[in-house]
Amino acid sequence: MNPLTSPLLDLPGVRHGFFTRAGGVSTGIYHSLNVGRGSSDEPADVAENRRRAAEHFGLSAGALSTCYQIHSATALVADQPWGDERPEGDAVVTANPGVLCGALAADCAPILIADAEGRVVASAHAGWKGALNGVAEACVAAMTGLGAEPSRMVAVVGPCISQASYEVGLEFLAAFIGQDADHERFFAPGETAEKPMFDLPGFVVSRLQAAGVGTAAWIGHDTCAEEALFFSNRRAFKRGEPDFGRLLSAITLV
Repeated sequence: MNPLTSPLLDLPGVRHGFFTRAGGVSTGIYHSLNVGRGSSDEPADVAENRRRAAEHFGLSAGALSTCYQIHSATALVADQPWGDERPEGDAVVTANPGVLCGALAADCAPILIADAEGRVVASAHAGWKGALNGVAEACVAAMTGLGAEPSRMVAVVGPCISQASYEVGLEFLAAFIGQDADHERFFAPGETAEKPMFDLPGFVVSRLQAAGVGTAAWIGHDTCAEEALFFSNRRAFKRGEPDFGRLLSAITLV
């Protein structure tokens, strides 16, 4: 198991990883490191995959704290590991070592954030709806409430669907420019005028920057295009597959 990492998050007292689909025990369309308890994969396989991911950080499976993700702007503080609990929300924030903050995604943008000096870390799941409604800002605010300082924060957006793979409709574009006309800069022409292409990672980075985060960047990698490395909701839909695996991005204090 060899998750992707960003040198930006190689910080004192912080460990992180953007896991690929490799290193697990799941089979078929979930091959192999599917950590999604909401998927139709074998629960025992998902549990073993989650255990392996936590073990990578030297932690027990119960340390891995993830939400029942609902594409919201809800950021939750974890004072201790949640174990099997899955509260509704889309970001996990902690100031306590031993809590492994996790975000699940399969084209949506995972975000890992750390204020190493303030000793606060967070993970967030930003689909287009959560990103538009403010999940990044909510995550930054929750971290600030625990003593973090936005200017000291480092945020990295993990592997997600890139603009080259993200064709959307005009109603999608309208939702964004209806909130702010400047959002049009995150859309590029598609094959037809009715099908623009949306830059999800660019949009999420911009929201983090607007929230005052000192350093924010995308790690790169297109989950839809890179099948060998990543699960993808859109790719599964295009193929008529009944479900898809979920990737894990995680961060913890040590």
